[in-house]
Amino acid sequence: MPDKDLVLIKELKARNGTKIGHITLNSEETLNSLTLSMVDTIESQLTNWEKESDVIAVMIEGAGDRAFCAGGDIRALYDSMVQNPGGPNPFAEAFFEREYRLDYKIHTYSKPVICWVDGITMGGGDGLSVHGQYRIDTERTLFAMPETGIGYFPDVGGSYFLPRCPGSIGMYLGLSGARLKAGDSLTAAVSTHYVPTNLVDRLIEALEKIDPGEDVSFKVNTVLSEFSGALEGETLTSHRAIIDQCFSEDSLDQVLVALDASGDEWSKRTASKIGEKSPTSLKVTFRQLREGGALDFEGCMRMELRLALRFMEDHDFYE
Repeated sequence: MPDKDLVLIKELKARNGTKIGHITLNSEETLNSLTLSMVDTIESQLTNWEKESDVIAVMIEGAGDRAFCAGGDIRALYDSMVQNPGGPNPFAEAFFEREYRLDYKIHTYSKPVICWVDGITMGGGDGLSVHGQYRIDTERTLFAMPETGIGYFPDVGGSYFLPRCPGSIGMYLGLSGARLKAGDSLTAAVSTHYVPTNLVDRLIEALEKIDPGEDVSFKVNTVLSEFSGALEGETLTSHRAIIDQCFSEDSLDQVLVALDASGDEWSKRTASKIGEKSPTSLKVTFRQLREGGALDFEGCMRMELRLALRFMEDHDFYE
């Protein structure tokens, strides 16, 4: 598929001559994973729409029913490491810098950004969704930051949003790579609403009927609330006390000791799974999330860019 077809762009007609920008990640065979050209296309379009007064909001979704976005172009990053062992790595530098700039733009965007977190949402997909003002789960949502399992660290703003999850949930997600369904995603505050897929078309129609005015964001939230349903988490609700207790410890080693000492079978399984991850990634992630809790968004992204380029010079991610 030509690169230009990997991102589909259209404008939905809204009230009084206004429009809603609509972006579709269009690579079902790769679970809508982000290539560098896709990053550039999305960033450029968001820049254009931000300047257009008749565009009142932006929607982002993934093609198909399997994934919103499963991450970044891991294959291209791997190939770049093969070609540039030990660095410097021009492709990795370009990819991460431009991907992180896109995440920053979404985080600071002046208009409501609505992301349909439908299906698998991991890594780079988290960066596209979690920084938008509205993140809508469906019954197919599967959210995770699995980077410690591939010799990497939770980037795309993980330094910022994970420490700001309720309690110690963010540290649990970052170290374990746990996968969250819709209820748990809402509990973790990485999503804002839950809407079943059979209501999505009606919801979009309602958004198109919003009467534009000074407080478009409030009006978008009102419409979303009308279609949104309550959904209780499973893992995070059942094990919240243990998560908050064990993952608030002062070091990675103490976290693992606390999990083993709890006597709870879930805790022991969690400790075992964490033990299968890259030791370097775990250590870096623990410190990254602790430091990120005291940094603003820009500071987090600068730290992550330095970390990402350093990881591209190491062997864990390559292996």
